Amino acid sequence: MNVIGCELEGLLIVEPLVFGDTRGFFMETWNQRRYSEAGLKTAFVQDNISFSRRGALRGLHCQNPLPQAKLVSVLQGVVFDVAVDLRRSSPTFGQWHGLELSSENKRQFLIPAGFAHGFLVLSDTAMFHYKCSDFYSPKDELTIRWDDPDIGIAWPVKEPTLSAKDAKGLRLRDVPLERLFK
Repeated sequence: MNVIGCELEGLLIVEPLVFGDTRGFFMETWNQRRYSEAGLKTAFVQDNISFSRRGALRGLHCQNPLPQAKLVSVLQGVVFDVAVDLRRSSPTFGQWHGLELSSENKRQFLIPAGFAHGFLVLSDTAMFHYKCSDFYSPKDELTIRWDDPDIGIAWPVKEPTLSAKDAKGLRLRDVPLERLFK
């Protein structure tokens, strides 16, 4: 496997080994020993799958306390995936990194605790998979506005389809300091 660092410390792009022939392909999406040897030492406790239609934007979400690291990938379709640094002491606080994940490129994106995460569906539909390092805790969830001008994410759509919760997300400047990561 190939592991690629990003300009925001802690974010990693993983290109798993894919073995293909005329029948199709095989790949490991998680092998604790191999991934740990490659520097991904996160222990995961929950797996989730979401299915969404073109233009759906989910996020930007995080939990604090009980933060979650996530290893995300796309099983079907194409998404624009984004992580935003919410670590107060980080030199890249408030900055974002985005990339395309698809069933074709088979890339995975490791988003450590301390980041908000969101994605936008670019294909007709998408099936999105994510491994989480802690259990979902609705009372600890924080939603940041997808279009916060202080963050300035260059989403490839102007009017996404949002949930009611995501439409009410906070601007980063309005998040109480104790809700951000140290």
